[in-house]
Amino acid sequence: MTSPRWRRGGRGTPNKICISLLGGEMWSLRLPFSIGILPQQTAPGISKLTRLKNPCICIDSPSRPPPALREPHNVRHKNMIITNCAACAAPLAHDAPRCVRCKTRYCNSPCQHDHWRRGHKQICKNIHRGGNAEQYHADNKYKEAVAAAVEVCAEDTKGQTCYICTEALHWRTKEGLVRMCACRGTAEFAHVSCLVEQAKVLREQAEENNLSVRPSWTRWHTCGMCEQQYHGVVRCALGWACWKTYLGRPETDSAAMNAMTQLANGLSIAKCHEDALAVRQAELSMLQRLGAPEEQMLAVQGNLASTYDELGHLERALRMRRDVYSGKLRLYGEESRDILMDAYNYSLSLLNFDLEHVEEAKVLLRKIIPVARRVLGEGDLITLTMKKVYAQTLHIADGATLDDLHEALKTLEETVRTARRVLGGEHPVTTIIVGELEDSRAALRAREKLGS
Repeated sequence: MTSPRWRRGGRGTPNKICISLLGGEMWSLRLPFSIGILPQQTAPGISKLTRLKNPCICIDSPSRPPPALREPHNVRHKNMIITNCAACAAPLAHDAPRCVRCKTRYCNSPCQHDHWRRGHKQICKNIHRGGNAEQYHADNKYKEAVAAAVEVCAEDTKGQTCYICTEALHWRTKEGLVRMCACRGTAEFAHVSCLVEQAKVLREQAEENNLSVRPSWTRWHTCGMCEQQYHGVVRCALGWACWKTYLGRPETDSAAMNAMTQLANGLSIAKCHEDALAVRQAELSMLQRLGAPEEQMLAVQGNLASTYDELGHLERALRMRRDVYSGKLRLYGEESRDILMDAYNYSLSLLNFDLEHVEEAKVLLRKIIPVARRVLGEGDLITLTMKKVYAQTLHIADGATLDDLHEALKTLEETVRTARRVLGGEHPVTTIIVGELEDSRAALRAREKLGS
């Protein structure tokens, strides 16, 4: 049986899904499914478009489980993702006043009274019945994200069934199918609700049997069969599902903390970076207030730097990346997955900032790629993306030699072969590497014409 192809827009085709944290209708959704396949400016010069071809890798949780956090004495906090006033959209403090019944938050009493007169009175009871403001908001956002994911994958999933429940439509929610990872054949189609239920059951079984919850937690972001992370709008829907499942737990609970991270990562992967920024800032503020250990703080700061990078705050991102990389190098050494992810992201920040830092990024990548091959393996997503970015540093620099261009081409040809074998030829990450290979070939042809 041949599997349907990933639908992908041509170069320059936008891929946008906007999930507002302030509630309301979802804004424009553009359907061609692509991740950062954008035209690259030829050297010299690195444009913002080139920067978007290199997505940062977000860390889902620290490598070492942190010690349990304790709530400050006589302080009772609830998890908060809605970080703006419901009436005027101003930023909220964590202890902002709220509606007594539904817990909707406001920056002050006048805003609360104004919002009540403008319609909150009619929906307050419904929000309360839905579990109050945070739960009601998360449930609605989850439904919107699932609908968006099903719509994006509709053409690919025609005539298919879910590999978990074996039905085309989910028996309870009546939602359609999505395509979400590197699996092939019938195993590549599922309902988001089935994936959510699978992750919840594994987590519950681990808790009931006093087992480590870390292996079960990966099901919120990684497929259990192909062991590749979910991507695109599907990852965003799973982020909202994870958050709505665990937001009612105390904020010192590891599940609530990890759920906040999964939501922010899902929003980032769906390119909703402004929304991801609000979640990451709320997460960092919470950890600072609770006195979290350094490894947790560094993980969140690293993810926050990735979001700054995506939003174009390059100097701030680079400064934060240096601090995170040096801190993790001291904590973990050179051979942990965490430090390799942060080294890759640090090289991206160097590459994104300006051409003067390309050489520094190249030196760093030459140092860490052999370590990634040894520790993670040739087919790991981090190793593949490192090699792609290293090849990019070779052929975009002002002083790139013919030998540099040949090395870049050889590196990318090797990386494409590995990506096709591990991820499949139609996986979004593979298409990004193939696009870079085409650019490298074009740069080499142009240089050879000049020399002839």
